[in-house]
Amino acid sequence: MNKQELIQFEKEIKALFLDAKVRAPVHLSGGNEEPLIEIFKQIRKTDWVFSTHRNHYHALLKGIDREWLRNEILAGRSMHINNREHNFFTSSIVSGCLPIALGVAMAIKRKRSKRHVWVFVGDMAAETGTFHECTKYAARHNLPITFVVEDNGLSINTPTQRVWGKGKGQPSIIRYEYKRVFPHINVGQWVTFR
Repeated sequence: MNKQELIQFEKEIKALFLDAKVRAPVHLSGGNEEPLIEIFKQIRKTDWVFSTHRNHYHALLKGIDREWLRNEILAGRSMHINNREHNFFTSSIVSGCLPIALGVAMAIKRKRSKRHVWVFVGDMAAETGTFHECTKYAARHNLPITFVVEDNGLSINTPTQRVWGKGKGQPSIIRYEYKRVFPHINVGQWVTFR
């Protein structure tokens, strides 16, 4: 699918929405066609793609049939397009796909499969604890997963930097190491209560 086909699809959905044919929220894409086309050149048919509420371009570029997608949107499912045949899963919950994608990547690694997981998030979701925990876990366990942050600088309509702050400073953290004397719980000996 090329840039103009992507743009045309979203224009069609916009027109259907304005004609009250889509009776549920839609989140349209635009302006990010070229980077997505380049990213999807790396994604194989057998790979998994996890997306967000703004998923139409991802679905089309993953190879999901245009008419099938259009019908799902008309049925009010724009924000949660899921297609097992194409290994495509979405969630409308901010950072909701991240732990699921991480679990799929872990399963792929355990099965020694050649598949890969691609998970897309917005710049606001990339500021959450879930994102940082998932990326750290994936890196430390060498999981077959790529995180793609789609950064339009906005969290809904608020600049993301205004929400999270503009500085590049680091938090004040003190870490020290020690060897514990007692086990995690209780005293290290069995006690029989009578």
